[in-house]
Amino acid sequence: MANNKITYSEASIKVLKGLEPVKQRPGMYTRTENPLHILQEVIDNAADEALGGYGQHIQVTLHADGSITVEDDGRGIPVGLHPEEKVPTLEIVFTRLHAGGKFDKGSGGAYSFSGGLHGVGVSVTNALTKRLEVTVFREGGVHTLAFAAGEVVEKLKTRKAAAQDKKSGTRVTLWPDPKYFDSPHIPLPELERLLRSKAVLLPGVRTTLKNAKGEEKSWFYAQGLLGYLNESLQGEPLIPVFEGQGYAGANDEVFAEGEGAQWVVAFCEDASVVRESYVNLIPTSAGGTHESGLREGLFNAVKNFIELHALLPKGVKLLPEDVFARASFVLSAKVLDPQFQGQIKERLNSRDAVRLVASYVKPALELWLNQHVDYGKKLADLVIKQAQSRLRAGQKVEKRKSSGVAVLPGKLTDCESTDISHNELFLVEGDSAGGSAKMGRDKEFQAILPLRGKVLNSWETERERLFANNEIHDIAVATGVDPHGIQDAADLSNLRYGKICILSDADVDGAHIQVLLLTLFYRHFPQLIEAGHVYVARPPLFRVDAPARGKKPAQKIYALDQGELEAIEDKLRKDGVKEGSWQISRFKGLGEMSAEQLWDTTLNPDTRRLLPVTLGELDRVQTDGLMNMLMGKAEAAARRNWLEEHGNDVEADV
Repeated sequence: MANNKITYSEASIKVLKGLEPVKQRPGMYTRTENPLHILQEVIDNAADEALGGYGQHIQVTLHADGSITVEDDGRGIPVGLHPEEKVPTLEIVFTRLHAGGKFDKGSGGAYSFSGGLHGVGVSVTNALTKRLEVTVFREGGVHTLAFAAGEVVEKLKTRKAAAQDKKSGTRVTLWPDPKYFDSPHIPLPELERLLRSKAVLLPGVRTTLKNAKGEEKSWFYAQGLLGYLNESLQGEPLIPVFEGQGYAGANDEVFAEGEGAQWVVAFCEDASVVRESYVNLIPTSAGGTHESGLREGLFNAVKNFIELHALLPKGVKLLPEDVFARASFVLSAKVLDPQFQGQIKERLNSRDAVRLVASYVKPALELWLNQHVDYGKKLADLVIKQAQSRLRAGQKVEKRKSSGVAVLPGKLTDCESTDISHNELFLVEGDSAGGSAKMGRDKEFQAILPLRGKVLNSWETERERLFANNEIHDIAVATGVDPHGIQDAADLSNLRYGKICILSDADVDGAHIQVLLLTLFYRHFPQLIEAGHVYVARPPLFRVDAPARGKKPAQKIYALDQGELEAIEDKLRKDGVKEGSWQISRFKGLGEMSAEQLWDTTLNPDTRRLLPVTLGELDRVQTDGLMNMLMGKAEAAARRNWLEEHGNDVEADV
């Protein structure tokens, strides 16, 4: 038996070099349904040139052999030797994960505003292609370089430009490698939508899509966002479309020069809503903090107008979604250092973006409403009807669940709202953290249930014995749902919260409590997971206090883990912050965080990171088997073998 044991030695530690991390875990860097996103990285680079004022045309060509070419008329990627690396700069851009012109935000930087933050964009594209060819037209020369599977196969060659080639720009042709994608085909409607949006967001820039037959489509918008939204709306707006923009000036004390947003908003009574947002031209399909800033600005402006004109009926309380529910919008934000959730940049996480966008939207809409009072009253009427409808729906749920409900746990700090879809329950590790959460929460819709000590491992607990455990009893009573099986006809009509959020420390003990609670929900409340009601909150493990630099004020930056901490420190160095001038604090637990810190990082819907719990790719039988091996009391041997096999896959904070 001893010979079968897995050896764990120095040789077991593998160091992935170059683009190997991308090839081994492509899903961490891009979408793997199809190659659109790796193509988008190239298009985004061309768009960043246009955003900086260089270039007026971006052309994408689909070839019969499955390759795609992106060409722009920008400045062309620099091709000379990099002063530090002594390698052609063009080669570095396509082969190094953290290299690019977008890190240099200072005076004279290549890009003041860009979608790129991590510098992994086109190098990921290169890693996931069978072949990639780059041609740069720059300074009277034509420079070519070719790669295969991310490796240089044709070194940089330079020739003098012929008369017809005397231009500037970059041409990239790529052959996506099908083995990395579910489908090798680019979805044409999405590609067209992407190119159309670039034209909308870059007035004066033309985007073109040409297919293998030579047929082409072209987009050019003189009206920008307004024309785009008017084309997209299916119904007539209740009031004229509200459009505006605001950007920080050179003397702004809070935001960097040029930061701000442009927006168009339409309110329609019946038509389906249209919502698109962008950050530095990058489409953010999952929204983020810039959309939260738009929502906050719209809400506060409309609320102030309604209060000023005494339009609110007695007993009605407005919430942001009452204003936002019927709003269609296109939002384009410019943020100097955008922080995205994940490399595919679907959601903006920059905390300052809420205040940035709201600070320009609110006064502009407030002024417009008071200059057009009749339109303001029409909008107020729509918003008040929305609030009354929400309140009626909440009352119906309250009546349905009011009879025969058990007395709520004494340690539950409930919320005020009866709107189940809006309400949130946080299951918080420890009484001290529960105290901070109670003070930091929004009492309108957030409830807190502190849990003492480790929750029972309920994997093998009979349903009839569950309520013998006080913590499980309180969770069941607070949520309003009884324990049930996956095949049971579970009664969710008494559910009191649309989101049930597990909030534990960011360390190993906190992860253990997460596992125990997830086991409870999976085993005994599975239909809450199936219906999308269970979430895991992710509090930070570190806080970095960065000093003020130039016009950039001092910052408090939070990191979920060691990896994010290293990325933050790396970015501070690239921004020119002196080594050692920032301070790092580690949170030993939630109880160490103040109410304000807990709100900013973990409770605030605009800035928190809240992950929905889903069953993933395995079917129920496979998941049951895995859970039994991990949580079953008689499975110690199987668990040990599994850990020995997979232990190297995890970075644990111990």
